Amino acid sequence: MSIFLPDKNRLPAIVILDFGSQYSELIARRVRETEVYSLVVNYSTSAEELKKLAPKGIILSGGPRSVYEDDAPYCDPKIWDLDIPVLGVCYGMQLMVQQLGGNVQAASGRAEYGKAPLHIDNSTSLLANVLDGSTMWMSHGDSVKELPEGFECLAHTTNTSRAAIGSQNRRFYGVQFHPEVVHSQNGMQLIKNFIHDICKCPPDWTTKAFIEEAIAQVQKQVGNKKVLLALSGGVDSSTLAFLLHQAIGDQLTCMFIDQGFMRKGEPEFLMEFFDQKFHINVEYINARERFISKLNGIVDPEQKRKIIGTEFIRVFEEESLRLGPFDYLAQGTLYPDVIESAGTNIDPKTGDRIAVKIKSHHNVGGLPKDLQFKLVEPLRGLFKDEVRNVGKSLGLPSEIVRRHPFPGPGLAIRILGEVTEDKLHCLRNADLIVREEITKAGLYHDIWQAFAVLLPVRSVGVMGDQRTYAWPIVVRCISSEDGMTADWSRVPYETLECISNRIVNEVEGVNRVVLDITSKPPGTIEWE
Repeated sequence: MSIFLPDKNRLPAIVILDFGSQYSELIARRVRETEVYSLVVNYSTSAEELKKLAPKGIILSGGPRSVYEDDAPYCDPKIWDLDIPVLGVCYGMQLMVQQLGGNVQAASGRAEYGKAPLHIDNSTSLLANVLDGSTMWMSHGDSVKELPEGFECLAHTTNTSRAAIGSQNRRFYGVQFHPEVVHSQNGMQLIKNFIHDICKCPPDWTTKAFIEEAIAQVQKQVGNKKVLLALSGGVDSSTLAFLLHQAIGDQLTCMFIDQGFMRKGEPEFLMEFFDQKFHINVEYINARERFISKLNGIVDPEQKRKIIGTEFIRVFEEESLRLGPFDYLAQGTLYPDVIESAGTNIDPKTGDRIAVKIKSHHNVGGLPKDLQFKLVEPLRGLFKDEVRNVGKSLGLPSEIVRRHPFPGPGLAIRILGEVTEDKLHCLRNADLIVREEITKAGLYHDIWQAFAVLLPVRSVGVMGDQRTYAWPIVVRCISSEDGMTADWSRVPYETLECISNRIVNEVEGVNRVVLDITSKPPGTIEWE
């Protein structure tokens, strides 16, 4: 199989083979935090394909399977002959043991999940400067019973006699815990040991290096042609606008399509910010009636996304004839967008990758086949936090860099069921109150996203001694690092009380406010 490279001009120093772990992308992010470029690929990627990438190290992710099952997912055994350092994490460690002649069995005692102190037996190499007794996050029901030839035990826990193993000569290592999660103390130290000391990777994945490479690549790709950018005002498209303006100057035209699903006052803010303050050419297109008419009677969320995404492209095509011609369409597509739209799940029975689409991203999965533009997507290989760093380095003000993410389809997917003007008016006002109170409480930058959702049901209430029958508003506040996983934010009761009181008193059509306390997974950040 061929390997998908989000950035065709940069080869990864570290490749992560994904065996279905929910933490595979988190491992990639942790590696990048050491200023080394990493990439997640399918576990079935052949040794021959990996040789073409010439990585300095390989990490085998965790996974939900047991290696001794007949149909368990295995990596190409020729990988062990590439003379490249390998780190196996949980399932990855067990696979290493099984394929190299050791033995893995179901734990005879207790399975081990959650925090456990790590007792170090050999503090050299992989575990250098990792404190003895450090808490590590365990998650396994299988254990290594017999090590392959040439391996030794590097650390243990109370319930796991071989919590870390290694073959120093071959530079193969395994850990039965997750060093990439925040619960693991000194987990980053272990990752740095593997990346910098064992793999000898230079710290060259810096924001400055990315910007220089991206600008050069855009200039090479575009030449003297004109580029059209879909500007939404979020950190992704805003960072892209600054990057492209620096790369190609007046060859860039930004088009802001007001589809009628923006937050309150946002169109006016964006036009003033980009066009007047930073003198980046922005064309304002009022398409509110066009978009909302397309959603008349539509209740299915996936259909909404596709209709909005397709209509965006159609408006672009029509307006580009007036403003252009344009050869390129620039998009702020990120690595998580690509992963989530393509699907990264692995079948728990066969180990095969499943093309499960959680939701379509309008800039990834919803593009029509007859698209008239060539795509420019220099951010396609980045995570959200990396984009923020790029934006900051480019001089993007904090009010944009640190803005909460906002979905491309806007409020249309925060209104469950059919979208109407009344519901949009109601949700805009409620959403503004949520953000105002979160900001007033000094919590805005501690929360990944804070917003309101309108449900398509009505409930009974009493206001001014009168019976009401109105909509409920859901308040959604979540904390995350990159949007791949998330937890609900513990907002103080006093702030929630202010939000509830203001929404019920100030927003016509609402008589009830509820709080969403679901993490991702099992839920998603957005409701649709």
